[in-house]
Amino acid sequence: MSTDVQLTPETVEQAVDAALAAVAGAGTVADLKAARIAHTGESSALARLNATIRALPNTEKPAAGKLIGQARGRVNGAIAEREAVLAAGEREALLEAERVDVTAAPLRRPTGARHPLTIVRETVEDVFTGMGWEIAEGPELEHEWFNFDALNIDPDHPARSPQDTLFVEPLGAHLVMRTQTSPVQVRTLIERGAPVYVLAPGRVYRTDEIDATHLPVFTQFEGLAIDRGLTMAHLRGTLEHLARIMFGEDARIRLRPNFFPFTEPSAEMDVWQPNAKGGARWVEWGGCGMVHPNVLRAAGVDPQEFQGFAFGLGIERTLQFAEGLNDMRDMIEGDLRFSRQWGLVAR
Repeated sequence: MSTDVQLTPETVEQAVDAALAAVAGAGTVADLKAARIAHTGESSALARLNATIRALPNTEKPAAGKLIGQARGRVNGAIAEREAVLAAGEREALLEAERVDVTAAPLRRPTGARHPLTIVRETVEDVFTGMGWEIAEGPELEHEWFNFDALNIDPDHPARSPQDTLFVEPLGAHLVMRTQTSPVQVRTLIERGAPVYVLAPGRVYRTDEIDATHLPVFTQFEGLAIDRGLTMAHLRGTLEHLARIMFGEDARIRLRPNFFPFTEPSAEMDVWQPNAKGGARWVEWGGCGMVHPNVLRAAGVDPQEFQGFAFGLGIERTLQFAEGLNDMRDMIEGDLRFSRQWGLVAR
């Protein structure tokens, strides 16, 4: 450190005056910190004057040390006082910036809510878990074997054509976007064996055009019950119980003979819809039947020992029937006015 300064009362006073001016001119705590470093740090004028004491005769050192000590005390005191003032001012400014006018009208922002389709899905899940069933899930990108072969669907079946099913490239991978949640039932049987009672809700994919009654991506819930001694009577009783909960105690269903590769016998289930467009009538709700022995064999279950039933229903159609809706497109367009009909969005 250079010591080319002379320690005199005048030079000390000059250094103090410069320091006090810098402290008084500091407008923020950050400015004050910079002034403190400049006027009390190792390279400051006071520090250079203090360094000259070592060269003084011993008889002069006490007086010089006292002079420098008093000077530093004046500067540090001024810094402390200025810091208190600046800190108080900054606190007041912060409090003012964060002040809340409790008399002002609040900003009302709509809160989110579950979609009506979610409510229907949870209701159905509650019905079956209440009967002791389990909820099962599986991949939406499914192997062709689980989606078709294991379900007794022949290679030349129309459902396996690109006109009905979304195949994923490369075609040699044999991957499809699942067309139903029945593959979950096959996976469950392979993993757990029988007996088993599971409900498999989830999204499925078709090549359908969007219209009032069809969607290319929709949600199904499929049920599978495999045990000893199950019959069509158990199937009908299960579906009637579900219909009464979803549509009211007066709900009625009927089973019409039909054909599905994965059930035998098979049936189409209708529900009485008093609010249907054009007047009260029976409306198709979904398919059902006794699980085909070939499906059981594909999953490693002995059809001579175990029998069971399965059904597949659409959650969108269930909401449509329950609420008398005429157009499924309202369910997927994201218009809040649709949800507000159920009071699910704050106004």
